[in-house]
Amino acid sequence: MYAQNGTASPYSYFGIGDLRATGTVENQMMGGIGVFADSIHVNLQNPAAYAKLGVQVGDDFGVTVYTAGISRKEFLLTSAEEEQRTAITNLDYLALAFSVGKGFGMGFGIMPYTSVGYNLIDARDTGTQPLTNIFTGEGGLNRVYYTLGYEIIKNVSVGATVNYNFGTLESQRLQQIEDVQFGTFDRRSSRVNGFDFNYALNYTPTFKNNHVLTASLRVNTQGNLVSQNDRTIGSFSVATGGNIEEINVDLDAQNLRNTEFKIPTITTIGLGYGKERKWFLGAEYSFQGLSAFENPFLGVDNIVYNDASTYALGGFIIPESGSFTSYFKRVTYRAGLRWEKTGMLVNDVDINNFGITFGLGLPMGRNFSNINLGFELGRRGTTRANLVEESYFKINLGLSLNDLWFQKRKIN
Repeated sequence: MYAQNGTASPYSYFGIGDLRATGTVENQMMGGIGVFADSIHVNLQNPAAYAKLGVQVGDDFGVTVYTAGISRKEFLLTSAEEEQRTAITNLDYLALAFSVGKGFGMGFGIMPYTSVGYNLIDARDTGTQPLTNIFTGEGGLNRVYYTLGYEIIKNVSVGATVNYNFGTLESQRLQQIEDVQFGTFDRRSSRVNGFDFNYALNYTPTFKNNHVLTASLRVNTQGNLVSQNDRTIGSFSVATGGNIEEINVDLDAQNLRNTEFKIPTITTIGLGYGKERKWFLGAEYSFQGLSAFENPFLGVDNIVYNDASTYALGGFIIPESGSFTSYFKRVTYRAGLRWEKTGMLVNDVDINNFGITFGLGLPMGRNFSNINLGFELGRRGTTRANLVEESYFKINLGLSLNDLWFQKRKIN
């Protein structure tokens, strides 16, 4: 995960980078909703869903799920003057979850949390000689987590996840003036780590004909991150690219060597309705008080953070889950859409994100394992105010492999 470049978005220049999708392929293809829970899939967004894990086999109850996901995202970046295309392939998550008894599940795994990856050129005429600034950045934060979910009373489940976030954020600005032999550079690096917690409450009453109402409340608590920072400035040769002079900035004197910043709490409410192993439709609303976010070390002056919110709608349909005559009747067909107000106000313009998702869950034989294939079409940003509009097409591939562990050996 350290080796991969997780994004090519110019908007990863701000904050701590692009926030990555935290759900499995199954959830992402339903607009990113995390309200749905079943007995054979991992729900990385909703810790209370782990209480649903498990199937009855004879006198034993349990299931172990190994899940992994990769994605390829193709970008079309459009400014007022030109277009560019690029693509990124990523490992999105590795996770293991298992039932340790009816109504009790746990799991752990690793995934990217944010990604930084941009290369921006700002060329302008100062009235005397052309001036060029080149901004580049890479890195991001990864996350390891541990989750518990438990059904405290019938139809009511609670869960909690502890996340440890860690990684390095690196940025560089090169400045050069036409026909001047030397340019200047400003390089910054932040080694970041810290914890946050995700709590969830699910209510899933069952009505006649196996119809299920699902209500969910999730709170991802404020992430308290600490950053150990370094900064170097100096000059370089435009002809060779080699450094001429390099100075380590005394950040201790500026009280910027070790800084803290907080990722504000995210609250999500969800509601859904469906029929077990047949169909489901759900909706979610998320809110984050992002206006409280700041990172004093970065010193970006053309952005204001406002409160962020997300609306998501999605669902699935399985024509006939137990069909013996048609494979495609056992396939899960998923679709959804998402509208996100990111909270970023860049050059006095709101940066919003809209996406449409759809995909297939392909059964593997007659067991509970499946391959999940998903697609997403979306657009973020705008070409107004010298900004970049980002159109993207994302392909997701996920594996959900199921097995029965912890079974008692019996001799008749």
